[in-house]
Amino acid sequence: MVYKAYPELYEQYRQKVEKAKAINADAQHKEGKLTARERVDYFFDPGTFNEIGLFVKGRTVNFGMDKREVPAEGVVTGYGKVNGRLVMVAAEDYTAMAGTFGEYHGKKFVRAIELAKEMGIPFVGMNDSGGARLQEGMDTLEAYGWLFHAQILASGIIPQIALLMGPCLGGQAYHPIMQDFLVQCRKTGFMGIAGPAIVRTQVGEDITLQELSGWRAHAVKSGQTHVVAEDDKDALDKTKDLLSFFPSNNKEKPPRIACDDDPERGIPDFDAIVPAEAFKPFNMHDVISRVVDNGYFFETLKDHAVNIITGFARFNGRPVGIVANQPTWAAGCLDIDATDKAARFIRFCDLFGIPLVSLTDCPGYLIGSDQDWKGILRHGAKMLYAWADATVPLISVILRKSFAGAHYGMLDKSIGADMVFAWPSSRITIVGADTAASVIFAREIKESKTPAETKEQRIREYSEIYENPYRSAERGYTDDVIMPADTRKMINRALDLLANKSWKTVARPWRKYSNINL
Repeated sequence: MVYKAYPELYEQYRQKVEKAKAINADAQHKEGKLTARERVDYFFDPGTFNEIGLFVKGRTVNFGMDKREVPAEGVVTGYGKVNGRLVMVAAEDYTAMAGTFGEYHGKKFVRAIELAKEMGIPFVGMNDSGGARLQEGMDTLEAYGWLFHAQILASGIIPQIALLMGPCLGGQAYHPIMQDFLVQCRKTGFMGIAGPAIVRTQVGEDITLQELSGWRAHAVKSGQTHVVAEDDKDALDKTKDLLSFFPSNNKEKPPRIACDDDPERGIPDFDAIVPAEAFKPFNMHDVISRVVDNGYFFETLKDHAVNIITGFARFNGRPVGIVANQPTWAAGCLDIDATDKAARFIRFCDLFGIPLVSLTDCPGYLIGSDQDWKGILRHGAKMLYAWADATVPLISVILRKSFAGAHYGMLDKSIGADMVFAWPSSRITIVGADTAASVIFAREIKESKTPAETKEQRIREYSEIYENPYRSAERGYTDDVIMPADTRKMINRALDLLANKSWKTVARPWRKYSNINL
């Protein structure tokens, strides 16, 4: 049987598609932004994007909403391939009623996240919205709850990345902040629990949007923006790079790529990279760039809590998370912000099977009333929970100082490290010799006829006994003392050994989850 075509129906379909995809790009382009559909086109491999929910329409009729046309409900949702791998996206369309978040806008977001979770593919949210659609009242409010619930249940199952490409204020800001990583456009991305007008009205603070909610507010001060991008395309490029380190879901292994950087490569200049004087800093970025594949390191939260470094690199093609002290800032001490930053990074890597390498030069947790009263013990414990809970390969390299609580805060054998290596320059002990001697021999020094000489002698004795890597190695707490030049080789060999370690091979008694100090 031959069926007749339906030209009227097809023309109606064409018109509906055109109407649903209607976007006035001029206003976006004037602000230096792409439209939602331009962002989607740029992000996905050509010809691979499949839209979901193009014809979804809100049901509210109050306050003139029955006469409003909101193309695609102000958000483009769908899936496609990014560098050959499936990814789900929800891209808010600021040209459609300012991308405001209403009931069916939220339903589309939720559908995208739930489908991504069920199919085991990453989710990327492109945020550019005027906030809550107040015309929909309680329906808008409830939709936020659906969205938060959906993304929390997907957390730890699929990677989630949020992009701040425009405003994201009010309750809506909780959506991106609860995702795994947040990329913020330097000039156009804004996030805050309330905008300047509301802040001015309710608390009397006069502040600009950039000061309150811009990139410095979150990439530097609050520690909520992981990556700062120059514009939309840069944000999308950085997101692609970030995704390349992650598996699609928590049941897959991270994607290993071909590597042309010799895994056995020696690094001769490492033998002189750490100054002999314990008080002199060195730049840990110089260590990282030389030890990883081809010097490529994707740093996260680089402008916040800079006394600790976190980010992704590869060893012989394997994705690895790196946690390292930065001796050039506060001597690499662990403070409240640094421990929060590191703990969440460690837990993400553990959730998605990404091995972790710790590079240590740390004199301890930061002391003093300010840190004590703000809860350094509670915050510092987060790192201990993160390391101890982790079931991915854990490798520690101690370059110089590893004192007191920071010894296990930066990963040692007792807290869960699989392999611990130490450079000959390392000093592994409970406290520095000068501190120990001033406590142990306080009375002797005080009563001595030559206090300065006695103190110097006792410090030297304590240092010779304990301030070295060999006492730890004698006890088996350190697996090997290695020459700095061999660091890359030893990390790669350890990763080979630990390649099959995972949550499936680590025996733990059943529990819901650890009661981490939040």
